[in-house]
Amino acid sequence: MGGKRLKEETRMKIVREALAGIKIGVLARIYDVHPETIRLWVRDHRDSIPLEEIPMTDENIQELQRLQDVEERYEKAVKVLGEKELEIEILRELLKKKNPAYLKNLK
Repeated sequence: MGGKRLKEETRMKIVREALAGIKIGVLARIYDVHPETIRLWVRDHRDSIPLEEIPMTDENIQELQRLQDVEERYEKAVKVLGEKELEIEILRELLKKKNPAYLKNLK
């Protein structure tokens, strides 16, 4: 988040989305901006945006659903990756042993 500047049109887009009802926290994650910065932008620009420029709620719902879907897939991928890394670590440890326990059971 540190130190990057967004173009004015991007700021206004974020403000419009916030005014349309998208939660500040969600917008902060999407655009990688601190939530308090977005709140400040909304306070500064809320009166200068005409109602017809605020996105429709259906568009917001679709975007939120897409974001939730992406987050769910990300969580699943992280879980699978963690399990695979654990399996690889166990196999590496078994390969390091001179007399692994599984060989004793085969005799």
